Amino acid sequence: MARVCEVTGKKPMSGHNVSHANNKTKRRFLPNLQHRKFWVESESRWIKLRLTNAALRTIDKNGIDAVLAKMRSEGKNI
Repeated sequence: MARVCEVTGKKPMSGHNVSHANNKTKRRFLPNLQHRKFWVESESRWIKLRLTNAALRTIDKNGIDAVLAKMRSEGKNI
């Protein structure tokens, strides 16, 4: 399973670990993914999503119905 947020599309980034001697080794920055279930009142069903903490904040701000409508307009199957 890919480490990608279903709402925002955030993926792992790459960068460097930098030592005190300024030696650089590759590393990955992983998104803060969470598994959550949401009750969608308009559809009378639960929806399971794998999303980042930033997407949880977006859902708190705009509501699950607005976020699902935006995802469907982008062509994502829910």
